[in-house]
Formats: sequence, structure tokens, C-alpha cells
Amino acid sequence: MRIERITVHEARLPVASGTYRTSSTTVEALDSTLVEIVTDEGLSGWGETCPLGPVYQPHHALGARAALERIGPGLVGTDASSARVVAARMDALLGGHEYAKAAVDIAVLDLVGQRLGVPVSTLLGGALVDRVPSYYSVIVGSAEASARSAAQQVDSGYRHVQLKVAGRDLGEDVAAVRAVREAIGDRARLTVDPNRGMTVAHAIQFDRLTADIPFVLEQPCNTLEEMELLRGRLDHPVSLDETTIDLNTVLRAIGDRICDGFSFKVTRLGGLTKAAVARDLCALRSLPHTVDDAWGGDVIAAACVHLAATVEPRLLDGVWIAQEYIGHHYDPDHPVVVEHGEIAVPQGPGLGVRPRPERLTGQVAVYEA
Repeated sequence: MRIERITVHEARLPVASGTYRTSSTTVEALDSTLVEIVTDEGLSGWGETCPLGPVYQPHHALGARAALERIGPGLVGTDASSARVVAARMDALLGGHEYAKAAVDIAVLDLVGQRLGVPVSTLLGGALVDRVPSYYSVIVGSAEASARSAAQQVDSGYRHVQLKVAGRDLGEDVAAVRAVREAIGDRARLTVDPNRGMTVAHAIQFDRLTADIPFVLEQPCNTLEEMELLRGRLDHPVSLDETTIDLNTVLRAIGDRICDGFSFKVTRLGGLTKAAVARDLCALRSLPHTVDDAWGGDVIAAACVHLAATVEPRLLDGVWIAQEYIGHHYDPDHPVVVEHGEIAVPQGPGLGVRPRPERLTGQVAVYEA
């Protein structure tokens, strides 16, 4: 099974609610990049990468497409029956750019699953469940609006809420946390996410001001070195998100006991193959983690859910997909959706979703012999 053609598509995904706001960025529409790989056997596999704008991480849509332009022609003719072979070929063609390579990795696993007649979760070790818990992300807003949104989502079935904070006066963040806690009580777990928007001093002060409220504090500071400075100085457990840029960083964070858990992004780690290694590293130390991505449609959502289904349920902190913010599906016949706070694992071989070309914005490039 060899790669015969690679087509790069784009999909513009407007934010259904108008604006998505974190401490570092505000977006009204996202530009997603999809990779379609066709083999000499006539199979087609899909992958996706969708950075959350150009400043959330050192990733952006045009960067992903430039990387694919560099590696795409060199992948034509490569044996697609092994994700490891394809990964080695990509690394020989271009260093770094894991978020772009991730789309290819996902597409290859989709192909292999179809060829073998098994879901991608089977290729990743086997699903332990047929549904996975999701969590809802409440954007930066007033205390009243945040509490109202959190309560509505818990009423609809969510058992885990993430509250975005930072980028404003510390008192507003404290007020929002208290309001959300009062609104949801013990009905759902709470994570507070500053998205790297705090200094070490602010994180310690915020921790002290909210010491009576149970929550996990996710990535308050910008660098791993700053996060190390917080070790042993906070009352709340801490998880890492944006600094987990590769497997070496995950290994270091576990070995040095920098955090109590992780929020993993599949594309940031380089795709499902590498994200599965991160899963196994966490299992060795019983560290909880999420399985999600920055943004995107049904393809990356399906990829996240397949991997999440292979995580020990006690260690899975949830899966976040952008579906509720975009209201758009590449595959309306097999949409990946949240229902009562849970997501069903897609059925069928491979990812279990088949994007319709007419639901994408257009082709960006084609690489073939």
C-alpha cells in the first residue's frame, strides 16, 4: 500500500457564538488544514490540524501548509502501511513542524485501519469504552456570564468544566472562579485555565485567594521553567498544557514532578502515534490527562476520541472538541458530537468519518507522481 496522491484542503470554521476568548487570543473564525492521502489500492485516509490562531502556540495554518509543501512530494511512493515508516520519511524531509506532520500521521492510521477493517482505536491498543467523557470550556467573561454558562452545561450532562481566566485584573478571575463554583457545586469537577497568562507571583497569589475552592490549575505560566518555580508552593494540583511540546518534555515533566497531570493536544505532540506514547508514560505514574486539540472539525475530533477510548477511564480527564463552537460537520452522516456530556467512539474502520469535499472550503495543493 503506497501513497499515490496527497491533497491538502482548507476549511474555514467560523465560531458559532461569534467569539472565542482566552487570555492570549480572541478568534472569530479558524482556518483548518486537512490532508487526504490516496493509495495505489484506492483507499483514502484523512488527517487534520487546526491551530488556534497564530499566537496561541508557534503554529499557524500557513505554516502547516508550507511544511506540507515541503514534505508532500517526498512522501509520494512511500509505504503507507506503517506509520513509523512514514514518520521517518517525514523527519528525513523536514525537521520539527510536528503539528503539520500530525495530520499525515492521522491520515496514515485512518488508511491502515480501513485496510485491516478495524477502527483506529484498535491500532492504538484497543478501546476500553464505547463512549468517552467530554468537558466544556467556558471562555473568559464576567463572573455572572461564566457561572450561567457553566451551570447550563452541567445541567446538560457535563461533569467537567474548564474555566478560562487571566489577561485581566486578578480580582475578576477570583470572582469568576467563586461564581462558577457556587453555580455548579459538587456536580462537576472544575479546571481553571489561565492559558499561560499569569506570572509566577500572580499564580501564587491567585492560588492563595482561591485556596478554599477545589479545582485543578492548568498551565498558569508561560514556560516550563516558570512552572518548575511553582512546585511545592501551591495548594491546588497543577496540570501542564502548552509547554508539552514534545515527548521529551512530557518525560521531563513526569520525571521532575513538575505537574500532577496534563492537557494533551494530539497535533502538538505530532499525531496519534506519539500521543499514544504520552498516554503510556502517564499510565506508568497514574497521571490523569485530557485528549483533545486546539480546534478543528470531525476529523481531528474523531482522532481524539479514538485515542481517548484507549486511556484507562480513571486517568482520562475528558475530551474537548470544537463541535459546539462551530456547528459544522465535514461528514453529516457520521458527525462527532457531544451528547449529555459524552462522545460516542466513531464506528467503522479507520477514523469512522468521511469528509465531503463540498463541505470544505477548497483545495490548497495536490502532490502526486
